[in-house]
Amino acid sequence: MKPLQSVAMGLVIVVLVAKFAGYDALADPVGWLLVIWGVRRIADHSTLRAPAVGALLVACVVWFPATQDLLEDSDPSLRWAVNLPQVLFCVLLCHQLSELAGAAGDQRARARLRTAMVLNGVLAIAPVLVFAADADDLMASVYAAAGVVVLLQIVLLFTYANRPWAPGS
Repeated sequence: MKPLQSVAMGLVIVVLVAKFAGYDALADPVGWLLVIWGVRRIADHSTLRAPAVGALLVACVVWFPATQDLLEDSDPSLRWAVNLPQVLFCVLLCHQLSELAGAAGDQRARARLRTAMVLNGVLAIAPVLVFAADADDLMASVYAAAGVVVLLQIVLLFTYANRPWAPGS
């Protein structure tokens, strides 16, 4: 499996939820391990490793039903903060891949990856704006948009995994 395919499959596991007795059968820590496995095979992985490991550590804590219940009952800003390592990883990954695509002359891939990077960044900040405007009814829309952006990123990773400029190709 190519590095970008491994990262994409890991993100698929992170995004999907299959609850059994309160636990997610598609455990996010397993997904993040797969992401880290793919990232370590990328030549310049030093900037990607820290947020991926941070997301893994957060996922390990949040996987337990008691922690999930605590998050549900807590301030929405805490739930937002729990997702920041994942968003930071996605922003940095898109940035790094867009630079590789641009250096190889693949301007279409560069533009799409930059778009995914900007969308991830905007959606990282959007909850802060929703909290500040006291418009809690918009939060479901923000989370839905974030899901669509992660899906876009997964599709891009699978699509570009075999490009000549892609790591491990």
